[in-house]
Amino acid sequence: MPPGAKPNSWINPKTLWAARNDVLAKHLYDPVDRARVAWVRLARERAAAKGYDSDFVISRGEGGAVSFLLVGDPGEGDDSQYAVVPALLSQADGVDFTIICSDVIYPAGEGGDYRTKFFQPYRDLDTPVFAVPGNHDWYDGLHGFMSHICGIDTPQAPLEVGPGLRGKLARRLWRRTMPPEDEELADMRKARSRHTQICDPPQPGPYWAIDTGPLRIVGIDTGVVGSIDAQQAEWLRRVSFDSDRPKILVTGKPLIVNGHHLPEKAGKVVDDVVRDPRGRYVMAIGGDTHNYQRYPVELPDGRTIHYVVSGGGGAYTHATHQIARVDVDGVSEKEFKCYPLRSDSLARFSQLYDKKLAANRGKLVLSPAEAATYLGELLHMDPTRENKINLSLRAKIAARLLQPAPAKRGFHRFASEYFDWNEPPFFKQFLRLDADDHGVTVRCFGVSGCARASTDPPVEDEFSVRF
Repeated sequence: MPPGAKPNSWINPKTLWAARNDVLAKHLYDPVDRARVAWVRLARERAAAKGYDSDFVISRGEGGAVSFLLVGDPGEGDDSQYAVVPALLSQADGVDFTIICSDVIYPAGEGGDYRTKFFQPYRDLDTPVFAVPGNHDWYDGLHGFMSHICGIDTPQAPLEVGPGLRGKLARRLWRRTMPPEDEELADMRKARSRHTQICDPPQPGPYWAIDTGPLRIVGIDTGVVGSIDAQQAEWLRRVSFDSDRPKILVTGKPLIVNGHHLPEKAGKVVDDVVRDPRGRYVMAIGGDTHNYQRYPVELPDGRTIHYVVSGGGGAYTHATHQIARVDVDGVSEKEFKCYPLRSDSLARFSQLYDKKLAANRGKLVLSPAEAATYLGELLHMDPTRENKINLSLRAKIAARLLQPAPAKRGFHRFASEYFDWNEPPFFKQFLRLDADDHGVTVRCFGVSGCARASTDPPVEDEFSVRF
């Protein structure tokens, strides 16, 4: 971390106030769809002036092989983000580019925060970086994202709100951008200014498609609440159905997460496209949830689409021990994969609960074996790694207190944010995808933050899809 950098805190009132647009969009008025249309209009004007593709399709070579890294939800700017960097660099040999999937910058997508949360941590990552925005990137109206990722600067981010009382309140309360001065902007961008790090042509807008090797990778912008406007939905259908390449979707919100379909209406609109055989989708990767999950869904026509959550790139870890026994779209617990394992998640969170709520006396701490035994009994399954043991009364009580599965309301709903930690083990992860004309192989690398694994991170999941 840079000297003087402070860990991000999700219980700091300043952090919560900076992220207030999340509450406004969900409960008062959501101006994102209108603002996105305005940004896309600016992006298409830029494309026409520069001679770029106005339909946001980027060509990076025909045929052959391609490799890329994918990091989800990285931008806290503290130890948990910087700990991922050595492992990421260790797997970057032969990589053509990197994709950030959701929430490039926390807490509010601020343009000035890119110095310590994007440019400095990835200064030695010798690839271009593309990104899809997450909800936090929209908290400044997407201004920082469009400036640093897409190269489109405006004095103020487009913000259009509707009429009525809700619209007026949203206009008054909505957090506005605070762009850095031109000199500061130029200085921070020096950290990633090598020609091998520059996107040429640049990322065209908040959503895009990349034709590379045998694949078309389609990135979409799901805003704050998981919505896509009608213009983007039509674009998604067009770029999905007008190319015969196998496709991978990259989205700010996963389509299946924690054993359930994403509840937002936009999720069904997108998933209908993903499952349409004309699109030839083999994978849908989403961020927003800060861990790794995979659901290999076999469709009635015999195709398999891997629904992947990959949001463990640096921000606080979302607990996996609150995921109930999986049974969704024919995917059972046997086929489901996650990282961290539920038992490791419960064991780690028990340490945090004990430290903050029980004076660090060990009364709430569960060993991985105790956690695995309790979860095996609760979810009626054999432990993944640990052997079953006899649980003491203390361990039974602690596990029952700490593992409300699933947690949808009350204190446990916000436990992951409250117990954000900045010392190993971190349980972060990222993906490397290698594709050729025959198929694509995906490896999920786990990142503990321990020195011995920083340059040789373990593979926590690996699968292949044949074309």
